[in-house]
Amino acid sequence: MAEHPDSAVVRRGYQAFSDGDMETLRSLMTSDCTHHSPGRSRMSGHFKGTDNILRHYGQLMEFTHGTFEITLHDVYVDGRGHAMSHHTWHADGLDRGLEMKGGLFFTLVGGKITDIDECVASIEESDAFWGSD
Repeated sequence: MAEHPDSAVVRRGYQAFSDGDMETLRSLMTSDCTHHSPGRSRMSGHFKGTDNILRHYGQLMEFTHGTFEITLHDVYVDGRGHAMSHHTWHADGLDRGLEMKGGLFFTLVGGKITDIDECVASIEESDAFWGSD
């Protein structure tokens, strides 16, 4: 069975993120794309525009000294411009490591990502790991 185009975009984005290929990531998003991260940590908030999103992704690496890794398990699509991913991420912080399940809910228009909503297994645990500014 052929992969749905929206699923292919999401998988390509995960691969680009894992490879550190920010130009490919940029090419998969609209310029006004927004990434919404839950919680109240220094990594939480609404990051609008590809420059701000890519800066946010860079901070994931910076704050974890390059240890942030993500493993994509599945991508599900609805055929109406939405895709949902399921993944596990792991990172080592200043005082401990953390592994957590989560996912991203994507909105796509014309084959490009316009919105990313992030979900995590535990907002409280994620906030404690990332800390505040």
